[in-house]
Amino acid sequence: MTQAESMSAMSKEMQDCVAACMECHSVCEETMSSCMQMGGQAQMQIMRALIDCADMTRMCADMMMRRSPLSAEMCAMCARACEMCAEACMSMPDDPQMMRCAQACRRCAETCRAMAGMAM
Repeated sequence: MTQAESMSAMSKEMQDCVAACMECHSVCEETMSSCMQMGGQAQMQIMRALIDCADMTRMCADMMMRRSPLSAEMCAMCARACEMCAEACMSMPDDPQMMRCAQACRRCAETCRAMAGMAM
């Protein structure tokens, strides 16, 4: 089955969740790069949250796309990682990249929470 066929076979909610996870993953990776350029200003807590969130969102999307029986539990954990990352990013409210990341994380957490409650 091609990825396009796999995506079309998914429910709209699952497709939306995969898309939110992939967007969040991308924004977290960009934000990590931005933090590294800041040097000492980026706190280790923020970097850990970004790394955890980037890894979780990518894995969550992968598991949903392959219809893993663990997808619902992964979505619940992913939502938690996204919320933690959003909170960490909010500690730098004057940084537009951090605010963009917090927004993507919150959107992903919302879709993951919805998927965690659904049978996949």
